[in-house]
Amino acid sequence: MMKNIITYILLATMLVVPVSCLDKFPENAVPEGSAITTVDEADQAVVGIYSSFLSGALYSGYLTLLPDIQCDMVYAVNGYTNTFGDVWRWEILATNSQIEAVYGSLYSLIGNCNFLLDNAAKLKPTLTSDTELDRLELYCGEAYFARALAYSELIKLYCVDYKSDEAAQNELGVVLKTKYYENQPIKRASLYDSYQLVLSDLDKAAELLKLDDDYDPAVDGYLYNNSVYFNEYTVYALRARVALYMRDYEEAIKYSTKIIDSNMFFLSSCNSQYSAGMNYYDYMWQYDLSSEVIWKVGFTSTNYGGALGTVFFNYDYSSFKPDYVPAKWVLDLYGSNDLRYNSYFYEAQTGYSHGLTWPLLYKYWGNQTLYSEAQLLNVSMPKVFRLSEQYLIRAEAYCQLETPDYAKAGKDLSTLMAARYTNGSVALNANNAMEIIEQERIKELYMEGFRLQDLKRWGKGFERTPQDQSLSNGSSLKIAADNPLFVWPIPQHEIESPGAEIEPNESNR
Repeated sequence: MMKNIITYILLATMLVVPVSCLDKFPENAVPEGSAITTVDEADQAVVGIYSSFLSGALYSGYLTLLPDIQCDMVYAVNGYTNTFGDVWRWEILATNSQIEAVYGSLYSLIGNCNFLLDNAAKLKPTLTSDTELDRLELYCGEAYFARALAYSELIKLYCVDYKSDEAAQNELGVVLKTKYYENQPIKRASLYDSYQLVLSDLDKAAELLKLDDDYDPAVDGYLYNNSVYFNEYTVYALRARVALYMRDYEEAIKYSTKIIDSNMFFLSSCNSQYSAGMNYYDYMWQYDLSSEVIWKVGFTSTNYGGALGTVFFNYDYSSFKPDYVPAKWVLDLYGSNDLRYNSYFYEAQTGYSHGLTWPLLYKYWGNQTLYSEAQLLNVSMPKVFRLSEQYLIRAEAYCQLETPDYAKAGKDLSTLMAARYTNGSVALNANNAMEIIEQERIKELYMEGFRLQDLKRWGKGFERTPQDQSLSNGSSLKIAADNPLFVWPIPQHEIESPGAEIEPNESNR
């Protein structure tokens, strides 16, 4: 890590007493510097914040994979390594190491943001150069956005669904830490207050990251799509997502529209060829480059995160032995004119003794440039915000308005389908709208970490049906909509850490 970054390493199992990842200085973490004293040092602190997103516990690993593996999107294969097996079987305990790692990594990221923001507040009065002040404000904007994103993920995974403002005031949210140098209570705020902090941080980030007035999308748009840095439009993307989760449909429409109408982002079409045998949608997944990417976690061949595709291939250069294969019911959703199927799946015979032949998740086969440069298998840059999600958000929001607008929702889905099908459009009505939106979210966002939250938001459970060579323990699982494990347990060591007053979730009990 760079100078002046506070690095948290969660090694709770090595300590005699539980240590909270919310502690300012865990016993095994040493601050590399006591303060940020220059704008250049603030710059390095921001580099550290972006580096935090490389963690395999976050978007290039657990945070993306576990919510979908937990649900009905994939099946464990006979002979698998048992990787994530307890999550797939819904045997999730408060001591689960992956659940702990997600929680700890998100709070570590929040700690890094707080470190920068606290020090920036002390540094700002000492600056006399407008250029340095502008730079510092930009870095603060990035920190506010990163903190909002981290808290939004904590809320999504460790809190119940947001029903209404009134209900949320009586539901448990997350522990809110907004200061680095001040002690704050280690207790959960309300769900309402937790989301209010996210919205407040996004308001600050939007102001500090706002593009110059002379910005011209036609000339400068390429600087902001496919970005590895936060900007005004990453703020809008998260704001639209959060508004949907809060059932604030007018706000979801408002912010998704800012992105869709910006002329900065364009769907990568399956119907347009990048090169012989490769359309633009293929190119996005094989090279992590696309005009529809609003923000991605940037990797290089020497600085990268986890390998999203490993559990779907376990390729040893001679055969595939996937831990998980796509659910047949999901595969069957893709019609013959849906070009995403060939971008996402590749049928192959596995190397298991039972010789299962099945479509494998080619979507995460890995970035071909990273493979050619460093032989990195199954390593893909997480595309955390994409334009296609914004169309899906707006379509759902239109349908959930007090007076639904099915025509506008249908237009959004038809725009998306025109970029994904050989020919595709749809007309929505009260009887089919949400079913079609659910199917399109499954097909477009497959294995990108949305399914658990979607089912929780829609109040739906699911039932698995055994398929060829699926593991018997878990293949017939039936989960009701009110199952407590739709909300992940708070890690046990957090509840038991000295000084903590953290109330558990129902899934902890």
